[in-house]
Amino acid sequence: MRVGEVWVRRLAALNLVANVVIVVSGGAVRLTGSGLGCPTWPRCTDSSYVPTREVTGHGLIEFGNRTLAPVLTVIALATLLAAVLSQRRRRPVVWLAAAVFAGIPAQIVLGGITVRTHLNPWAVSAHFLLSAVLIAVAFALWQRTRETSDAPARPLVRREVRWLAYGVVGLAAATLVLGAVVTGSGPHSGDGAARRTGLDPVIVAQLHADVVMLLIGLSVGALVAVRLVGAPEPAWRAAVTLVAVEASQGVIGYTQHFTHLPVLLVGLHMLGACLVWIAALRLPVTLRFRPGAEQLPLPEPESPPHRVVHIDRYA
Repeated sequence: MRVGEVWVRRLAALNLVANVVIVVSGGAVRLTGSGLGCPTWPRCTDSSYVPTREVTGHGLIEFGNRTLAPVLTVIALATLLAAVLSQRRRRPVVWLAAAVFAGIPAQIVLGGITVRTHLNPWAVSAHFLLSAVLIAVAFALWQRTRETSDAPARPLVRREVRWLAYGVVGLAAATLVLGAVVTGSGPHSGDGAARRTGLDPVIVAQLHADVVMLLIGLSVGALVAVRLVGAPEPAWRAAVTLVAVEASQGVIGYTQHFTHLPVLLVGLHMLGACLVWIAALRLPVTLRFRPGAEQLPLPEPESPPHRVVHIDRYA
């Protein structure tokens, strides 16, 4: 049985969305104080894998988050099988799908360690950052399924502009790391009994805000550079989207700070962090072109000089 490439692409997109959803779901567990709603792992209680009658409220929220792991596993496995059974099996797609699938058990085990250590803030941070890594791999998988060839990519802009885009990705990664440290230092521990990192939350939050300002400044610089060098339209759209998402995330971040971290805004901030990460990863991709095997032929030499064939090589 062979699977059409369109299904591989759709499953890859579903993989990416599911990895973002589980981050938001995990944030909901922490923000509602349900981190130890199921006080042990892999069971929910010492005697049951599912919530008992005595386990309500926080326990149901935590168990609901745990049930997403099997769903994510099924999606990742379906994507891997589709990549292997694709009509045109492509090694990079298969390997990326396998990497996403392999990351799910690691994430489940790390989640268990988080519960077993009573929501140690460093374990919670690692749990989130592993999700960020899986989002990056899932994005790379989705991007490769949208390309029609595995030929070496060719740059479309000068090296300086490409390095600027890579710098944006690096700063976006730094903001995720510092954001996780801020979370481990702030009031939303996931459970009232969970300890904090001991770092000054004001200082850590200010450092995080400073790096965010650097990220926005570099992103605006990349936006200007992309326009000045005449990069293709997808690159311009990617740069505009990145700056717009960062601006929205900044507004949410400062609002939650001055309103004393309301739960809803913190949850939106976690979703925004995932969207900024994806938008940053997208920018350098649009600055190179991978020739497709089915690329349209160039006009024959005998074609009339006034006849022009347009090739949309960025589609």
